Amino acid sequence: MAVKIKKYEKTDLKDAVKIWNQVVEDGVAFPQTEPLNEESGHAFFEEQSFTGIAYDEVTGETVGLYILHPNNVGRCGHICNASYAVRADARGQRIGETLVRHCLEKGKELGFRILQFNAVVSSNTYALRLYQKLGFVRLGAIPGGFLMKDGHYEDIIPHYHVL
Repeated sequence: MAVKIKKYEKTDLKDAVKIWNQVVEDGVAFPQTEPLNEESGHAFFEEQSFTGIAYDEVTGETVGLYILHPNNVGRCGHICNASYAVRADARGQRIGETLVRHCLEKGKELGFRILQFNAVVSSNTYALRLYQKLGFVRLGAIPGGFLMKDGHYEDIIPHYHVL
């Protein structure tokens, strides 16, 4: 699959909401518990510094997305944060890696100096391997920092990457 990334447009809304909600409903990666609808989704994707839409260059189908935004304000406003979502039936095809690599470039282009992940769940082994491969630095673990959908708590592992 040849995957390209483009800037979110309103025509991407239905697919973007569906993919985002798949991750929210899985309950094992995003902190959000409420799914997006079309109205809240459009506002959410538009308010980001950048929302990237991954699509299959051959079929035009949306296969993933990421959001990029400041992690904080003021004297820490140079640090950004991101979240990634890959369509459930398209996982395992390195789409996540394409999203993260694009995000690193876009963050730098937008003037951010550091990309920080606040809450990588310790059982998300694919993400942990990917972030290690791409040169992210692990910052330790926060015990029980993430409430899984089934009600148990897992550690979270913050990461950062200098842009």
